Amino acid sequence: PPPLLEPLFPPQPGASPGFAERVRQHKVRLEWVRAEPAGLRGAVRVLNLAYEKAVSVRYTLNRWASCAEVPAAYQPAGPADGLTDRFAFLLPLGPAAAAAEPTLEFAVRYRVAGAEYWDNNEGANYRLRGRQRCPPAPGPLQDPDSTAWIHFI
Repeated sequence: PPPLLEPLFPPQPGASPGFAERVRQHKVRLEWVRAEPAGLRGAVRVLNLAYEKAVSVRYTLNRWASCAEVPAAYQPAGPADGLTDRFAFLLPLGPAAAAAEPTLEFAVRYRVAGAEYWDNNEGANYRLRGRQRCPPAPGPLQDPDSTAWIHFI
């Protein structure tokens, strides 16, 4: 089975106290992430500074020897606060994540009105450690006919 990605940070920063204020101060913040078979899915909140904006996620599986970047998609049914917008992303990990214990690192980039803002988890990057999923523990084998009686005549 594919490895399970375990966040080394709280996976739902948007649920923590003061999240809206951090978005106002830093302009961009990771809201949540969830590991799925297709990759890592998540959402980002940005301060609505202008109509045109671009949000992307830059990530690596080899400690930045190489990296990839995927755009995040605007979510029209976003927050009702009128001050922020939500963008969703999916990091397609594919065969690169099949290493014994991959480590995924990523940071979020927000480009708006000629400026660029980053959320890199206060300089530490968002990191997830891969662990192989344990196969189900084998239980005692039971013969399906073990409750049957056998009569010899």
